[in-house]
Amino acid sequence: MTTIMTNLYQRLHSAGLDALVLVPGPNFFYLTGLKMHLFERPIALLVIPEEPPRLILPAFEMSNLKNSALPLQPFPYPDDPTAWEIAFKQAVQPLVGKPCRIGVEPTRMRFLELDLLHTALPAAAFVSAENLLAELRICKTEAEISHLRKAVEIAQNALQATLAIIRPGVTERDIASELHIQLLHAGSDPNLPFDPIVASGPNSANPHAVPGERILQPGDIVLIDWGATWNGYCADLTRVFALGEIPPDLKIAHEIVLKANQTARSSVRSGIPAGEVDRTARGVIARAGYGDFFTHRTGHGIGLEAHEPPYIYAESTLALAPGMVFTIEPGLYFPGLGGIRIEDNVVVTEEGCLTLTDFPRDLINLLA
Repeated sequence: MTTIMTNLYQRLHSAGLDALVLVPGPNFFYLTGLKMHLFERPIALLVIPEEPPRLILPAFEMSNLKNSALPLQPFPYPDDPTAWEIAFKQAVQPLVGKPCRIGVEPTRMRFLELDLLHTALPAAAFVSAENLLAELRICKTEAEISHLRKAVEIAQNALQATLAIIRPGVTERDIASELHIQLLHAGSDPNLPFDPIVASGPNSANPHAVPGERILQPGDIVLIDWGATWNGYCADLTRVFALGEIPPDLKIAHEIVLKANQTARSSVRSGIPAGEVDRTARGVIARAGYGDFFTHRTGHGIGLEAHEPPYIYAESTLALAPGMVFTIEPGLYFPGLGGIRIEDNVVVTEEGCLTLTDFPRDLINLLA
């Protein structure tokens, strides 16, 4: 039995859960190492302590099981939807007749699989296993940190290769397309953690802008938020660039955001509340008189998902622990003018903090 599964069984017992059901996604991959897709056919991993993990899947997917990190007991069904119910009833046999509590992923479980489970186990109670799963994955192993470091390296190399085309006359969409291609050339998994954000001029005042047909102009600020994936693990960075002389207010904002980023990263250490990191970044910006323009939390966890625990917001009392990995990304946004965000990926260590990202944070003038 793997360490992960032993840990999971202990957590299921502590939570008073008789089983856990997962559909393909990050937690499914974390346990099995299998990258399977959800389409119109049901797929469900059923974890019952003291039983081999059970996988309900289409029969034609059986060849995937040779890549599983776990010895799985399969319950395949033919290409006939009337067979789905039979496969589910067979898989849940150890739970039949018991008033069991089964954990599910509240943001991923589909009605399709849940309805089949309800039919197979009408007396079961289905409850959220969100906290249990978050605790299982929140502290990364050295192997996971190595994957995250590689994802960062790929992301940084891809942006460096893209910088040459960022000039007046190209569109945001042109840059995003080139960056996407360069990410694949640099070695990213095909499934990027998110679509790159390329926002120029006033569009950069929108933290989640979508690259459009705006043509870059001299004097623009260009904000790029991008990431890569390596063996399923994500990198998430943001940098800003200048096309010549930008508005003085944005230069000042960049200096403030850079100081907030540096100060927040310096504050990270094991044992402090996650909220302290947010308050540190926010304090730098507030003391400079720009507190109203920092409109989002300071960061979020990264791993198999681009956004996962721990979340770095002022009210969080979660104690940071070695192996936690998250972003630090303070920003300032001025509607109609532009925005600045500097985002790095950090790991909590026994001694303090390790920053995985080292792409220059200075305001680089691409026309110089």
